[in-house]
Amino acid sequence: SLSPRCPLSVPSVSPAMLRDEATEADFQRFLRRVDDVTNLLQGLQSPDSAVQEKAIAETEKRLREQGASREQEESRSSVNRTLINTSVRASPSETKAGLDGFLAALERDARERAQRRKRNEQLANALKEQGNEAFRAGDFALAIQRYSQGLEKLRDKQELYTNRAQAYLKLHEYEKAISDCEWALKCNKNCLKAYFLMGKAHLALQHFAESRQCYEKMLQIDPQKQNLFEECVHEARLQEERLREEQRAERQLQAGNAAALSIQELLQRISSPDQDILYYTGGLRLLAGAVSSCTGQTIFRTNNGFSILRNETVRGAFCAESKSPAEVELCVSLLLLWQAACAGNEENQRLLLAQPEVSAQLPELLSSGTAQLQRETLALISLYSEHQGGRRLLLRQDLSRWLQILMAFVKSTDARADSAMNILSDLVGEERFQTQCRALFSTGVIPLFTQLLVCARQVHQAALARGVGVLGSLCADVGLRAQLAESRECWQACLELLDGCPDASSPDASSPGYQQCVFAVLGLMMNLLLESNGTIQDFAVPISGRCLALLSHQDGRIVTRATGVLSRVLPASPSAVEEVLKGGVVKKMLKFLKAGGQLTSSYAIKTLSICTKSSRRAQEELLKWDKRFQVLLKLLQSEDELVVGNAAFCLSQCLLLPGAASSLLGSGVVQLLLRQAGGDAHRSLVQQNSAIALGRLCVAEPRHIHQLRKLNGLAILNSSMKYVHSS
Repeated sequence: SLSPRCPLSVPSVSPAMLRDEATEADFQRFLRRVDDVTNLLQGLQSPDSAVQEKAIAETEKRLREQGASREQEESRSSVNRTLINTSVRASPSETKAGLDGFLAALERDARERAQRRKRNEQLANALKEQGNEAFRAGDFALAIQRYSQGLEKLRDKQELYTNRAQAYLKLHEYEKAISDCEWALKCNKNCLKAYFLMGKAHLALQHFAESRQCYEKMLQIDPQKQNLFEECVHEARLQEERLREEQRAERQLQAGNAAALSIQELLQRISSPDQDILYYTGGLRLLAGAVSSCTGQTIFRTNNGFSILRNETVRGAFCAESKSPAEVELCVSLLLLWQAACAGNEENQRLLLAQPEVSAQLPELLSSGTAQLQRETLALISLYSEHQGGRRLLLRQDLSRWLQILMAFVKSTDARADSAMNILSDLVGEERFQTQCRALFSTGVIPLFTQLLVCARQVHQAALARGVGVLGSLCADVGLRAQLAESRECWQACLELLDGCPDASSPDASSPGYQQCVFAVLGLMMNLLLESNGTIQDFAVPISGRCLALLSHQDGRIVTRATGVLSRVLPASPSAVEEVLKGGVVKKMLKFLKAGGQLTSSYAIKTLSICTKSSRRAQEELLKWDKRFQVLLKLLQSEDELVVGNAAFCLSQCLLLPGAASSLLGSGVVQLLLRQAGGDAHRSLVQQNSAIALGRLCVAEPRHIHQLRKLNGLAILNSSMKYVHSS
């Protein structure tokens, strides 16, 4: 059926809806007649004479009925009214002619209907746009009027129903919104917006089960809406919990519970005006101790606890730019109260941040320079950042300054630095936070960050390492990564920090905190080297030299990352390649490859492939230090495709040297290369590099062809020649 019933609820009946039902019934009858005519045509064309005879009889009957009918209704098709002589049975040819006339009339009627629908659709679209403009302007009543006028032109336009439902929601007319969503689903049973809005309306009416059903149906239609579904279900759960908590709190108040009544009394006292500031400070401290339970938090909320800032003395102290000691003490008491009221209570957290003064003052309190205020503000924000729902609430605020403000706490030597880094670590993975960070990243964050790196020995080093990690995570945002990678000051600061690491005479350089900073900076550099720009080319030589020096560090994690930085920076500069070759990089990389660490090996073989690609000296040293290429042959058996591809590439470069191919006679190199060249690796470079190496091997030393023939590998060799020629 074109009008499936919605299983969630039944629309209320109104005169307008009755007219809709009548129109729909007419349309259904029209479609049934079209189906009947189609069946008759199939019967007339049937090879079965009995079926054909029955179709002829039915056709004659319908033509007589159509000839007798003179009614002209809009929803019914026009028919051929030629009088039929019913006393004489029509021949099949006459029946066919009458049927052709009937079909022609039906076609004309369909064309007329299509033209009328096209005109009505244009009018309905124009009215929909007028309604949308009124909605955007906040005139929801006018929007409803325009959508309704559009529906008079076109009853089956789904967008008009859902748009009108959205306007009804704004006016808190939830039943009407539900009804419109149901009619939208009659037009399109898979309308996501209808289920979404209907879920919102049911939630507002505290129909929690029905609301969840709507959201579940939405997810069934489009599994890609998992995040939206989770948000909606989370909101419904919170609303249901809030209702239960408020009912429980009301019962305790009615029962005369002493703790519940004390909260009411304290709130009344604090709301009294014109008291001394110490009076309010003491009241806030008492209240903070009273609202620690879930029921206490609910009573605090339902008795307008979050309207405390309406008190002029409290608000003045909270918003003052320069606070006296008494005002600082009051603000600390207020922050402690909010911590108690919001701990584990998302509804209270939402109400707190909904106050403009609070969202405006949080960054000011963090920047105040008063340690006690900063500590309690960080503790309050941490209540939000440590769970997904709280982060959503924070991200509705303007957080463009927060990265810079929180990063500055690295200068603190107490727990504030850790608290600030915890908050940043919680926020950094949120896309909206990354987007907001762009505003002040180049003008505020990068200068502060470079300053912190340069002063690494004077700051909280463990917090600095975490701060560097936060910046590294932000590099997942391409725009932020590009800004940081282009900063000469950033690269210079990174190098200065690395300069202090191998100096054994410096106690700071060998401290665990400083090593954490070095490890974090190397990770940041690896992320930045995903970019390619002139700044990186200019710094490639000093970066390479610094990392080469770190290859002898006692911390294996630092060695691995230094190798990783080399593998990414060397392609930017041939001069950098020459410098590291002078420093013995080939021998060092072979040493790491023999040790067999998986991650270090992948970086080391990549470094060797870059060196051997551009330097004959690298090829010669690899041939010298890797006797008969034993290390490379072992790597060709690795399960890591990147390692195999780079090993094959290194081997193919070295085979350009005289005598290199001959040194491999009697080894299993042909079989290894053949297996990879003809294998099914996901990365095509594995087959390509292996085929090139195999071709160069046989060209440089024809005696390898005998082994190739024994392995039936000539076909693969022939196919590999195109790679050899193109290279």
